[in-house]
Amino acid sequence: MPNHVTVQELIDKVRLKVLQGEDYLGRTITTSDISRPALEFAGYFKHYPAMRIQLLGITEISFSKDLTHDQMVEYMTRMCTPQTPCFVISTNLPIPQELKKAAEDAQIPILGTHLTSSQILSNMTSYLLGRLAPRKSLHGVLVDISGVGVLITGDSGVGKSETALELVRRGHRLVADDRVEVYARDEQTLIGTAPAILQHLMEIRGIGIIDVSTLYGTGAIMPVDNINLIVHLETWTPDTKFDRLGDRGDTQTIQGVIIPKVSVPVKTGRNLAIIIESAAMNYRAETMGYDATKTFDENLNRLIKQNSARDSKEQGK
Repeated sequence: MPNHVTVQELIDKVRLKVLQGEDYLGRTITTSDISRPALEFAGYFKHYPAMRIQLLGITEISFSKDLTHDQMVEYMTRMCTPQTPCFVISTNLPIPQELKKAAEDAQIPILGTHLTSSQILSNMTSYLLGRLAPRKSLHGVLVDISGVGVLITGDSGVGKSETALELVRRGHRLVADDRVEVYARDEQTLIGTAPAILQHLMEIRGIGIIDVSTLYGTGAIMPVDNINLIVHLETWTPDTKFDRLGDRGDTQTIQGVIIPKVSVPVKTGRNLAIIIESAAMNYRAETMGYDATKTFDENLNRLIKQNSARDSKEQGK
């Protein structure tokens, strides 16, 4: 799990341009939080978040023009700490001369963009969250089934990889096999990807390691995907009870995100690929407002009422 990103990596991914300090692009960014230094331009530094990227936009630059030269020198010097990774100036605005001097003395790069502050803030935050968010490694297989990210879990040897391979053959896409690195993008979104050493690879017992992208083409793989549904493969036993109506609403919480979960019994003769594919399609239908269990209940209640009415009528004869 990376615990930092260099300024150079941020430039490459977010397409910023270097306005000053090309020799200092190896400085590290350790947090996805980004600061808009408004209070600092008013001289308040009691809670200055020095380790964050400092983003200056129209508001900050306009306010700085009302400050005296001595105030600007003091404030810019205090903002340029050893922990500060870089400054970013939006909307193609000019760099204040006092910031130029203070940043050069502190060896801090200044970056620029034509985007507005809101746009570049969103772009940088999205990238940094993906790189710096705490990660957890899970045992399982992640497959994208028609736009639904399905995490297949279960004991070793239960058939997760073989099932995923069959799903790939049916036109779906592999994200990760055996180990899945997951992180929360926000409170409702869980992201999964493969460790670098396992990307595009699968282990099939009796065959060994196969490269899915080589055998089935680049359209059979995805580098990263949301995890929308967990399908747990469980060895069938006569005394184990499984949900038959789909009305239990089982979930699993991973990295603080609640993910719906279904358990599928593994038994000789069952086509697990088709079952998991159906589970993914059923999940999509439910997100669109259709609930097959509710429809079954309504049909059952209607049939009970019809039979009761018929029985009452016959008893009245």
